[in-house]
Amino acid sequence: MKKLVIAAGTGFLGQVLVNHFKDKFEEIVILTRGNSTTVDRVKYVNWNARTFSGWENELENATVLINLAGKSVDCRYTKENKKEILLSRIESTKVLNKAVLNCKNPPKHWLNSSTSTIYRFSLDKEMDETNGEIGNDFSINVALSWEKAFFKTETPNTLKTALRTSIVLGKNGGAFIPLYNLANFGLGGKQGKGNQFVSWIHEEDFARAIDFIIHKEITGVINVVSPEPIRNADFMEKLRKIVGFPFGIPINTFLLKIGSFIIRTEAELVLKSRNVIPKRLLENGFTFEFENVNDAFKNLIKKDKK
Repeated sequence: MKKLVIAAGTGFLGQVLVNHFKDKFEEIVILTRGNSTTVDRVKYVNWNARTFSGWENELENATVLINLAGKSVDCRYTKENKKEILLSRIESTKVLNKAVLNCKNPPKHWLNSSTSTIYRFSLDKEMDETNGEIGNDFSINVALSWEKAFFKTETPNTLKTALRTSIVLGKNGGAFIPLYNLANFGLGGKQGKGNQFVSWIHEEDFARAIDFIIHKEITGVINVVSPEPIRNADFMEKLRKIVGFPFGIPINTFLLKIGSFIIRTEAELVLKSRNVIPKRLLENGFTFEFENVNDAFKNLIKKDKK
């Protein structure tokens, strides 16, 4: 019997994966901080992402384990939030390593979240898994520590893959909804200088890529991004055209930082140039349904109008 376990699977990405895999696995288990229950044949099991409490038994006989745990980076980088961003990733990964090693029949393949933010700010070079350059700042160091915690413990009977994921565009969560609303209100101009690259992926391609990685048993680090990074100014222009709003007021760096402070987030999330490409996915034969952002926008808007 094929069994899928998703740690921290109640959020946007978790639900994207549940919708994709619901007819491909006989059993789906979600590890959640919420109450243990079963809804629509999906079993929800309480965990705190730090210690054993019985949830670890769910990993027995699992075909695939996907870990999405980690405090959202959409917050102010205060000392407390920085600590929680780091620890929520490290501790959940460490306790899952222990649980996998304790299993008599451990998961065959474990895919752990990582981030395409691990690469340096880049306006000049596309970053792939082989030649990508790692920088040195808070977000990058979190990513490095996260992957180290994942890979340093050997799991002889479980394959491991780190998913360096970019911005996932979807109808029911992620970055698309606030960007869509900005464009609708006439605020869909470039953000900062507008020359920074945006690495993105449509939610359907995100789920299809995970499926592909599992099927092909691809291990190590892999960039889960579309093949076409796009500059922020072009990204916002295409969104305005799809929305049908004739103009968009640009937001300069100074105003963006003030606005980020007011809504309790960080301007870095918009200003960093993520120029990342999916070399390993392409080399292994993965084909994208949405290679360019215009097609992705059209699809998401079409869904919105149904």
